[in-house]
Amino acid sequence: MNVENPEGLKPGEARCSAPSTRDIILGDVTPTPATLIEETYEFLGDEDISFDRYLSQDFLDAELDKMWTKVWQWTCREETIPEIGDHMVYDIGDYSFIVVHTEGGYRAYYNSCLHRGTQLRPTGAEGNAQSLRCPYHGWTWSLEGDLIDQPCDWDFPHALPEDFSLPEVQVDTWGGFVFINMDPDCISLNEYLGVLPEHFKNWPIDQRYPICHVEKIFPANWKATQEAFLEAYHILETHPEALPYAGDANAQYDVFGDNISRFVQLLGSPSPHTGDKYSEQDVLEMMGGFPEGTVIPEDSSARHIIAGMAQEAMKQEYGADVSHFSDSETLDSIEYFIFPNMFVFPGVNIPVVYRFRPNGRDPDSCIMDLLFMKPVPDEGPRPEPADIVRLEIEESFSTIEELGGLGYVYDQDTANMNMQQKGFKAAKKRGQTLGNYQEIRTRKFHQTLDKYLNA
Repeated sequence: MNVENPEGLKPGEARCSAPSTRDIILGDVTPTPATLIEETYEFLGDEDISFDRYLSQDFLDAELDKMWTKVWQWTCREETIPEIGDHMVYDIGDYSFIVVHTEGGYRAYYNSCLHRGTQLRPTGAEGNAQSLRCPYHGWTWSLEGDLIDQPCDWDFPHALPEDFSLPEVQVDTWGGFVFINMDPDCISLNEYLGVLPEHFKNWPIDQRYPICHVEKIFPANWKATQEAFLEAYHILETHPEALPYAGDANAQYDVFGDNISRFVQLLGSPSPHTGDKYSEQDVLEMMGGFPEGTVIPEDSSARHIIAGMAQEAMKQEYGADVSHFSDSETLDSIEYFIFPNMFVFPGVNIPVVYRFRPNGRDPDSCIMDLLFMKPVPDEGPRPEPADIVRLEIEESFSTIEELGGLGYVYDQDTANMNMQQKGFKAAKKRGQTLGNYQEIRTRKFHQTLDKYLNA
């Protein structure tokens, strides 16, 4: 691979010498929004990231008590609870909340009875009800959180209904997602999201719906698992079959403050590791899925042909016209990260959303949610969201038909997780050594996490 690192460069200034993502996108046939080619990077240091952060029970406990109680985190999609009385349970560590659709909008209550602490709804529950009733003794609250039934109230003169409303947390929405924040003094969700609302003006993800929702357990720390999705550096070794048509070393990485970061990774363009081995026609044919004999016109490119066919397929299969998107918006792996655990891909070709959470208070396991999103049809009713499919550690993403070939890719990504967690424990060297540019998002994630832990 041709790499330049001449003397005189400051740390973090070195880049792959192949054409950059920005250069290639600017050369696309269709114009790209300015926000997509905006570059924001600064060197953030090169110290190792301690393995103890992924192994220590004390560290996970501190995260749950000092960070998760202070951040905005998404709980569900709005279409999951569309009607008055619809509700679902969201758990993070030991914390549990009932997210409810009320006449006044969405509210979220601590999932604990004010009588003797019993969960009002079990973990994983969802449904519709006009009240929230404890299954133990029958104390009942309205959807607005007011105590409306207290069996044998004559025995509780010290527990007046006006003093026993359900405690709740902050709730807000963005992009069709319902977020909560346990901190009563938190900043607004809009402020927390920084540049995201502006960047997503061209990508209305509230007008998408999940055709697939997979929840899977992994035998690894939640941070290590999600960090596998913060960079494209791993493509060379983990996804070598994609090198003829997927950029990696020339991917673009951007950090927009504490809470938002992004990468843009090219598709329909070969990896710089392959040199000049593949022509435009080779790239088209190796991606596959095109009529036999498809030839790239002289004034076009593999990226433009592939993007156009993807747009037509979206219109035919889902009834959604996405022809207004640029080649990059249609084709590339564009991934935004919202601290601490949400990934959103606004593009047409890879329309996914991830979430990673600790599995209770176990530092050695975590829960990943994967939503595969498609545009709402231009005509007709909004489709129903997919039910959650839960996979255990040993079960494969490839069993999920809706993921198609991506199921195999996710299996490749996650096959490393158990070995990495075990490697943390076996290591003599006690920390991760990160690349200055390609792994900048991982470093920024840990620096933001530390701000909460050290507050």
